[in-house]
Amino acid sequence: MEREFMVFDVLMGGGGPAGLAAAIRVKQLAAKNNHDVSVCLIEKGAEIGAHILSGAVMDSRALTELFPDWKERGAPLHTGVTADRVVFLSESGATTIPNNLLPECFINHGNYIAHLGNVVRRLGERSLCNAKANRPTSPTLSSSCSARRPTGQLLAVDGGATIV
Repeated sequence: MEREFMVFDVLMGGGGPAGLAAAIRVKQLAAKNNHDVSVCLIEKGAEIGAHILSGAVMDSRALTELFPDWKERGAPLHTGVTADRVVFLSESGATTIPNNLLPECFINHGNYIAHLGNVVRRLGERSLCNAKANRPTSPTLSSSCSARRPTGQLLAVDGGATIV
């Protein structure tokens, strides 16, 4: 039996924040060094962000490293954290812990409250914005990979492809 195949320079697994950020960064570094690199990102959902349902408090440093002008680009981070409060609740009342006693990871002032699915969708759009071709298809991945036979959408990106 003859199988269709595609060749890529880089393969990323997962269309979540880390996989998308890594794929975008690889393309940025390749462009900076005048290299043409094909990147394939495999996502099990029908679209980027399909499995990202949670809200999050997000530190924007990583986003700033990828896109210094993310605010101007309209990134979906609109609500800044303005106060931090940790409260222990009990049957008889509540006790607030002073911020100076909290570990640094509990201090979110200056971060953003976000719907992570929206952030991931925007990263997905950004990763495809320089696409030479956008060819939606519905390939079935090899059944030898998994008994569930995952399917997805194939999008060609800068000579590479993204399976979304």
